[in-house]
Amino acid sequence: MKYFYIVSNSYKDEGFHLRDQICHYLTDRGAVCVLYEDQPTPPPGTECVITLGGDGTLLRTVRRYADMGLSYIGINTGTIGYLTEGDPGNAEAILDALLADEFLREKRMMIYGRLFRNGKPVSRHRALNDVTVGRSKPMKMANLRVSVNGQFLKDYRCDVLIAATPTGSTAYNFSAGGPIVEPTAQLFLLTPLAAHSLNSRTLVLSPTDRLQIQIIPPSPGNEGKEGYLIYFDGEKPEELQIGDVLEITRATTYINILKLSDRSFVETLRNKLSE
Repeated sequence: MKYFYIVSNSYKDEGFHLRDQICHYLTDRGAVCVLYEDQPTPPPGTECVITLGGDGTLLRTVRRYADMGLSYIGINTGTIGYLTEGDPGNAEAILDALLADEFLREKRMMIYGRLFRNGKPVSRHRALNDVTVGRSKPMKMANLRVSVNGQFLKDYRCDVLIAATPTGSTAYNFSAGGPIVEPTAQLFLLTPLAAHSLNSRTLVLSPTDRLQIQIIPPSPGNEGKEGYLIYFDGEKPEELQIGDVLEITRATTYINILKLSDRSFVETLRNKLSE
C-alpha cells in the first residue's frame, strides 16, 4: 500500500502527536498521507483509512465513508478497542505490514435500518456494530413487538433491544449476555437487555431475514411521558413514537477491515477477554 488517509480523535490524541508521527513515518518511506483535518473526504486512489482513537472513532469513520469501498484499520488510543488492530506501542509494526502488503482483508457486513411512521419511511441509517431501541429515560421498560419476515414473534418488555452484526457481537450485545460471533459470519443477532421474562434469549437471524420492531403502547398505569430512542452504533439518536416500526435488514454495503496476517480472531478475543 502507498496511499493513506488518517482520521484521528483529538480527544484521545492530544495535539495530534501520534497522527503526525504516523504520517511522517509513512511519508519517509515513500507513501502518500492525507489528513482528515486537511481534506474531509478521502481523495481518489486512497487505499487505506487509518483511525486513531477507540472503536467509536473507527465506527464513525466507517459510516461516513461506507459507500467509497475503502479499507480500514484502527490503532487504539481508547479503552478496550475490539475493532482496532493495535496500540501506539506497535504502531510502527502495523505500518510496516501495511506498506509491505502483509495483511488480510476481512469483509464485514453492515445492517440497514429504516424507520416507518404511519406506514411511510421517515429516516434510514446503517450500522457496523448494532442498532438499539429503548426508552429515552432510564429505569423505564420498553414495550416492543418483534416480527420476522412479516410474522409476529414476540412482545418484549425490556430495557433495550439490540440488533447486532457479527462485528458488533463483542459490543453492547456481549454486555447484555449475547453470544460472541466470528466477525466475518453472515447473520445478525437480536438480544434483549434486562427482559421481564423467564424465557428471553438471543435470536440468531439469517442475513436474508427482515426484522421489524414496533413501538407498542405500555401497560395501563405505566404510560408516562417518556419517549423512545433509536441509536445506530451508539450514535445518531432519533426519537420514536408509539406505532413506529423499525425495519432492519442486511445492508448492501460491506466494509473491509484490515487485520495483520499473524493475528487470528481467537487470539484477539483471548487477549481482550483477559484485560
